[in-house]
Order: sequence, then C-alpha cells, then structure tokens
Amino acid sequence: MITSNNKKQIIVGWILSGIVILFMLFDATIKFLKPAEVIQATVNELGYAEHHILIHGVLALTATLLFAIPKTSILGAILLTGHFGGAIASNLRVDNPIFSHTLFPVYLGLLAWCGLWLRNIKLRQLFPFVLPAKNL
Repeated sequence: MITSNNKKQIIVGWILSGIVILFMLFDATIKFLKPAEVIQATVNELGYAEHHILIHGVLALTATLLFAIPKTSILGAILLTGHFGGAIASNLRVDNPIFSHTLFPVYLGLLAWCGLWLRNIKLRQLFPFVLPAKNL
C-alpha cells in the first residue's frame, strides 16, 4: 500500500517527468512543423541536412511516448538519454554556449531520471540512495 509519503514522491516524480515530456513533445512538434527558425538552426548552425529534421522529430517523439507510458518508461528514459547525448555532441561540436545549450540536455536527462526514480519503485530498489547499514 502506498503511504502519503510515497504518494508525494510519485506526484513529484510525475511533475518532473511531465516537464521533460512536455518539452520533448514541443521539440518533436516543431520538428514536424519545420518553421524557418528550426530549419535555419538545424541546417546552418548544427550542420544537419534538412531531411534529418523529421528523423530527429520521430526519434524524439518515440522515446518520449515510451517514457510517458509507465510499463515502457525505463526503455523510454534510456532512449531519451541517447537522444540527449547526441544533442550534447551536436552542441559541443559547433561550440555553442556550455550552460545554456550544450548542457541543457544534461538538465533534461537529470529531470527525466529523477522523475522516473521517484515514480518507479523498482528503479528505487535497483538504485537506492540510502544503503542498508552494515554490521560492524
């Protein structure tokens, strides 16, 4: 049975996860719509071909949907982590500002994994922050 403390943990976990999910849904949507700003940034700044924009959108949307579904959330988090790694590499390669651009995917990854850790008891059991005391 879930105690009130666990309910709060789960709510905070879903809030953190929701931030990531909403951002990634927005990111995928603008890649499908391809406004001029997205084309300019992707092609001229990051050096990708325009036809890669749709592929990025599909990959982002797929990973995000898997992350949002409780039964596939760990797979989604792993795929999002890979996606974020590619974004870090792309921003680093073109020498974008470190804290606002290059590390932004790190911030999203931390939110995603912290949110998932809070809302998934199996993940908390696998990676406990508090280890049992050893008998000395």
